[in-house]
Amino acid sequence: MASVGIDDIAIHFPRLYFDMEDFAKLRGADFGKLNRGLGLAAMAIPDVHEDTATMGANAVRRLIDRNGLDPSSIGRIYLGTESALDGSKPTATYIMDMLEQRYTPIHGDECFRNCDVVDLLFACIGAVDAMHNTLDWVARGGEEKDRVGIVVFADNAKYDMGSSGEYTQGAGGGAILIRHNPRLLEIPDIWGVSTMPVHDFFKPRREIDTRTIVENVLDLARESGETVKEGLAERILKYLPRSSKKNDVMFENSKLQIHKDTPVFDGQYSNRCYSEAVKQAFINFRAKAIREGRYDPETDEILTNQWSRIIVHLPYAFQGKRMFPDVFRHDRRHLPIWEAIVSKIGPEPFPDDFPDTPDGIEEFEKANDSYRRLISKTDEFKQFVDERIEKTTRASSLIGNQYTGSIFLALMSTMESDYIENVEMAGEKVGLCGYGSGAKAKVFEGVVQSQWREIVSRFHLFERLSTRHPINKTVYEALHRGSRKRSVVKPSEEFALVGIGGEGQLEGQREYRWVE
Repeated sequence: MASVGIDDIAIHFPRLYFDMEDFAKLRGADFGKLNRGLGLAAMAIPDVHEDTATMGANAVRRLIDRNGLDPSSIGRIYLGTESALDGSKPTATYIMDMLEQRYTPIHGDECFRNCDVVDLLFACIGAVDAMHNTLDWVARGGEEKDRVGIVVFADNAKYDMGSSGEYTQGAGGGAILIRHNPRLLEIPDIWGVSTMPVHDFFKPRREIDTRTIVENVLDLARESGETVKEGLAERILKYLPRSSKKNDVMFENSKLQIHKDTPVFDGQYSNRCYSEAVKQAFINFRAKAIREGRYDPETDEILTNQWSRIIVHLPYAFQGKRMFPDVFRHDRRHLPIWEAIVSKIGPEPFPDDFPDTPDGIEEFEKANDSYRRLISKTDEFKQFVDERIEKTTRASSLIGNQYTGSIFLALMSTMESDYIENVEMAGEKVGLCGYGSGAKAKVFEGVVQSQWREIVSRFHLFERLSTRHPINKTVYEALHRGSRKRSVVKPSEEFALVGIGGEGQLEGQREYRWVE
């Protein structure tokens, strides 16, 4: 069977960034811990005219133009996102709307009419799922059909101001060209999968008691010096209509239903879920590779040592090296190298060493977290990270979390770093580990192709990052709240959001335009 994989990748990120040192001052945080401990230097912040759809569309436009693609040859555009703009209409259709505006004058009306589009949702692993699906679709068509698919990732990783996740914010979009005989990365059809239904991070539908809203408003009035009569809250609630025809706000069972872009999460628990899911997916991948004769543990080198680079989902830059000790440990158990490590840091904890009770399970988790940190400090693991993971963190440090796109940003980061440093990677294997809260992990493999340097030379990732515009704390918080109405940097040569629900349009209808 002919190979399929990634032929090219394009990325778009906001032109604005908030420096992590300024963020630390704003929140009274320790910049040293954020920078040296987590690898954070800056977070990308979308401007007023940017959203999930514009970031995705700008990346697809870059990919189409760079490769001279005819829109009619693109069979599908599948979007992975957890920052959808609508509860029904796929964000991918907004992207198609922009692309049609751009390419209709060149390629004719409805040049995307026969292109299949859809959104895939599974937290941060949605784009990996979209790519997995599109690889299968391209392969099934055979070389003679020459199917061409584009996978898009686009997200705004936004957290409540003052929350423990705020420092991991970021944003961006990208587009991945999938086809036969790829020039960048061939992806064999072996996938390790681990899925477990957990509540580590999610964006629930939320309800607020109308009484709470009314009482908060009256409290603000009092603080402003207004006279508020006793019992006013009860009188307001008594006459409050169940619905308002003016703006269709519904008060079902005395509750107001709202949507928030920011998540509910348990950071420590999510880290444990991440580590366990990736480890189990790796075990599944390893078993499949052995079964299909692609790996022999008796004669071949340690599997993770066969991967010259290891690319993982990075909610923050150093997440990979903090979470990968579990896989490192599992891949070396019963080998002399592991015995040497144990002699330095002591024996590892096992669940059977603790009582089979909720408290016992919690004790084991804490002990395992501590042991993971001990592994990460060994010379053996540090060398492993320096050789295989470090280059993936460089762009993440400057952008922050991209949710579905962070694994692909890490891939671009390491490949451009190798290109700049003139490292020859053709024929080398790389391991990729995607993760999405909720939770699922996928482990797969890529083989770097002979034309990789030609493709990577056009990324200009770090050069473009160096031309962004810093913002101050006032602008940052205004953009975060959505109170700023004019763009910080005027859009130029890009797709932009120009209106929502304007005159003659339906409520919430979004309008986009290409801006020269």
